[in-house]
Amino acid sequence: MKVRFISPASDELNEAVRYYDHQLPGLGFRFFQEVDAAIDRIKFMPEAWTKIGEQTRRCILKGFPYALLYVVEPREILITAVAGLHRDPEHYKNRIK
Repeated sequence: MKVRFISPASDELNEAVRYYDHQLPGLGFRFFQEVDAAIDRIKFMPEAWTKIGEQTRRCILKGFPYALLYVVEPREILITAVAGLHRDPEHYKNRIK
C-alpha cells in the first residue's frame, strides 16, 4: 500500500531529523530509520494501532518520543502528523479525523 505524508507531517519529519542530527551526528538518520520501520509496521497491519479519532490511528515510535498519526484510505496510508509526544496535543487536533 502506498504511503503519503501531508505537507505539515513532512515538515515535522524534516524538523525532527535536523533536531536529532544537531544533538548527535547520525541520530537524525536513526530517527528516520525508526520512522521507516514504523511505516513498515503500519503497512503490514494498518488497523492494529490505537484509534485516536474516528479514522485516525497512532503508531508510537520505538526509542523516540514521537508517534505517527495516520489515516487508512482506500488506496493509501496518509500520514497526517509526525507528533512529538511532549508537544501540546492541541497542535495536532485539526489533523485528527
